[in-house]
Formats: sequence, structure tokens, C-alpha cells
Amino acid sequence: MATRSRPSFQDPQAYRRLVVKVGSAVLAGPQGLDQPVLDRLADELVALRAEGRELVVVSSGAVAAGVAHLQLRERPGTIPAKQAAAAVGQPLLVRAWERAFGRHGVSVAQVLLTAPDLADRTRFLHARHTLQTLLAWGVVPVVNENDTVVVEEVQFGDNDRLSVLVATLVGADVLVLLSDVEALFDRDPRLHPDARPIAWVERVDRHLLASAEPAPNQVGRGGMRGKLVAAEKALAAGMPMLLLPGRRPGAIRDALAGQPVGTLFWSGGRRYAGRKLWLYQLPQPAGELLLDAGAARALRETGASLLPAGIRGVRGQFGVGDPVRCLDPQGRLVGVGLVNYSAAEVELIKGLQTREIERRLGYRHSDEVIHRDHFALASELEAEESLPRGTL
Repeated sequence: MATRSRPSFQDPQAYRRLVVKVGSAVLAGPQGLDQPVLDRLADELVALRAEGRELVVVSSGAVAAGVAHLQLRERPGTIPAKQAAAAVGQPLLVRAWERAFGRHGVSVAQVLLTAPDLADRTRFLHARHTLQTLLAWGVVPVVNENDTVVVEEVQFGDNDRLSVLVATLVGADVLVLLSDVEALFDRDPRLHPDARPIAWVERVDRHLLASAEPAPNQVGRGGMRGKLVAAEKALAAGMPMLLLPGRRPGAIRDALAGQPVGTLFWSGGRRYAGRKLWLYQLPQPAGELLLDAGAARALRETGASLLPAGIRGVRGQFGVGDPVRCLDPQGRLVGVGLVNYSAAEVELIKGLQTREIERRLGYRHSDEVIHRDHFALASELEAEESLPRGTL
């Protein structure tokens, strides 16, 4: 947290492309989606477009809309029921945004994504090209996780984390999370009436993550921890992120002007881009390689490629070109890279010298299991301590 004045992001030339995530608790009313809230948000976003900005909306609310439309007594607890509610609610959600923006003559497009869409480099690039084309056409993409087809093991977990991946995808200048909370507080304000809002966060570490409540509100599923994980990834990319009260009129405009609204996450650091940022932002790598101390040290200190000799174990099922995490003997993340061999092949050649690969496999794709050009070192993005691990 800092005491100095917050910066202004008003200049549409310097901060031209915004990703705005709107949470379920902001959009949902007693009878389903709260159309007046969507209309008011569209009014404010169209005003930003008039300044020359480009906008991508990441919108929650499909499941909540489906639950209300079907008159279910409570939010479904099973994955099939959630998927069914999302299938009913997704067209309702898109039509609500279409009505809201249509009042200004602005078209919207529905974009549904899943974790594998962004974990596969080719699909990642296709998604980016589609979104860039929509922006060039003056269309507002409305992005949501494809809840009707995801399963627990591959879902993003919540649209907060999806939003930062989309922001990385389109090269956003600012990420805005609109929530039902006023800001990040030093303690849970629901339990501590004297809790104070935090105006500025420059680093999301494991202690801050541990302080966040483990459960989300009744409508959404992200909770404050999901927002902090999104902030950690935004900071790694050098991207400002604003956590704002979504039901407060003018919150986005005031925050972009540098007013003390919500919480700003930004260190002012450099931006990382391209393949290495994509590797580090992956929602779910395909596997893990367990390294010996020498290989971990070589990757961290000399920028070496990963050879079979330095690998002691293989976890998960992955194919050639898939992203995997590399762990040192203490289980700490060394980095993430794209493999030149499948999990079965690495299992056969682990611990071997390079000259022994062909004798064991009968062929040799490459001397390296991971080439240095396709490896993102954890310390390069200064986020090793707080990166949440996935489960395989």
C-alpha cells in the first residue's frame, strides 16, 4: 500500500484498451439480471469508447440468470446442473448486454472460452486474432467462460482469473474488476466493522493471499482470493488493475482519473509480453517435471536449456509442445516451458545423457527436453512466491 497520489489513466492514447470484468453480484437482481445496472454500465462504457478507447467486457452472470429464469430455489451444486443453468442463462446474458449497448447503436459479440483454449498456443493466437478483429470493427466482445462444456479439472475457477488472461490475450492497458465489494480491506469488513480499505497494492505475496477469505459470496464463485490471484498475474505483466465497486455510478471514470476509488494494483513495473508471458499465465499446465539440483540451478542461473540428464521424475500426461512446470528438489517452481517430448518419452529418457536419447527411443526429436527459448523462468516475472499451483 502506498500513500502517494494514485496515477491517472485518463489519457486514451496511453491507456487505450481496457478489459472490464463485471461480477455476478453486480449484475444479478432478485428476478435475475438487473437490466438497469447493465444499462448504466453500458452508458459509462460507451462514454469511454467516445474518448477513443477500446473495450472488452468479461461478464459473469450466466448461471445466475439461468437459476432465476428456471425459478430454482438455490444455485446448483453439481457440475451438470451448473452447466445446464449456464446453458439457459448464457443467451439471456448476451441479450441483456445487447439491449444495453444497442441503445447506443453499439454491437456486441459473444465469446466463450475454456482453459484449453488459452493453454494451446495455436488456439490462443486464433482467439487473439478474433478479438482484435472484433475491436477493429467497433464491436464490444462479451467474454465468458464456456460453463456448459467445462469440467472441474479444466475450468478457470472464476471470471476474475479469466479476465486477466483475456487482458493478456488482447494486450490490454488497464484491467478493471467490478465487484460487489468497495475495495480490498485490511481485514474482512463483514467480520470487522473497523476494517480499512487499501488504496494501493504494489505486490501480491503469499501472506496477502492467505489473508483472503476462502469462500466467495452466494452469487459468484471467485471471492477475494480469486481477485488477488488475478491481481498477482496482472502485476506480473506490468498491467494496472483496478478493483472497483460495480454498483457505484461513475466508479470507472473516477478511478481512471486517479480518484481514490476501490483498490489499485500496480507496481509501475515493466510489461512482459509474448510467448514467455503466455507460458507464465497459463491456467493449467499439462504436467510437471521434477529436476535435480544441478538442472534447477542451471536453468535459474545460466539460462540453460533442460536436458534429459537433469530430470528425475515426470507427473501428468502431456504431449509434444505442451506446457509443463519444472520443479526443483524442494518442490519449488523453477519455471514453465514447452516440451519437445511426450510424458511417456521423457519417462524413458530421464536421467540419460543426450547421446543416449536415440539409442533408448530409436529416434531423437531434439537434444533438449525444453529449449531455453521456450522456457519462462519464474524469477523473470518476480512472482515465484505467490504463484498458485495447479493440481494434476
